[in-house]
Amino acid sequence: MGQSFSDHPTWPRLIPDETQPWQTLSRSELAPPPHSLVRDRVQAHGGNELEYVYRTRGPRAVFVLPITPAGEAVLIRQYRYPLGCRLTEIVAGGLEAGESVQDAACRELAEEVGGVAGEWAALPGFYPQPSVSGVVFYALIAFDTVLGQAHNDPDELIERFMVPLPEVYRQLEAGDFLNGPSALVLFYARRELERRGLL
Repeated sequence: MGQSFSDHPTWPRLIPDETQPWQTLSRSELAPPPHSLVRDRVQAHGGNELEYVYRTRGPRAVFVLPITPAGEAVLIRQYRYPLGCRLTEIVAGGLEAGESVQDAACRELAEEVGGVAGEWAALPGFYPQPSVSGVVFYALIAFDTVLGQAHNDPDELIERFMVPLPEVYRQLEAGDFLNGPSALVLFYARRELERRGLL
């Protein structure tokens, strides 16, 4: 599973506030897990009642930026049905029931690009779309990633490719990363990559 793995200091803060200014009056399930979608009737802080449709808090995912010993980023192009196009992304996937962040990161790295990391660095976690989703994302860098055979799910259309890190960041600055979470992980990773002399 690699040499070292520790949580980022922000991860424990990715929890609900102790007190809630809005009150849930009723809830109906529109879609079951793993992509839970609910419709809540809520009373807002000012007394108004409104309807809120969203993905519940709880689903979690990992986003992994693999770096090879040669200093290249391992990226993927993945077909995204809702958009009808392929996007350049970093490795990512949901945590399975009972799975730790470390186990999910190792599993997704192996499945999507056939990678095994020598060392891990945790980056800040974040909420990708807080207006309509309670999903929590955990970001990591997988250093010294050695590549083997990927094991994509039958319904995934993924192409693996390597890019030198300076070119990745040229593309990021040019706005070429249209997948928002991937772009944010690259932004968070930059300081650690510079600290290690990889950029």
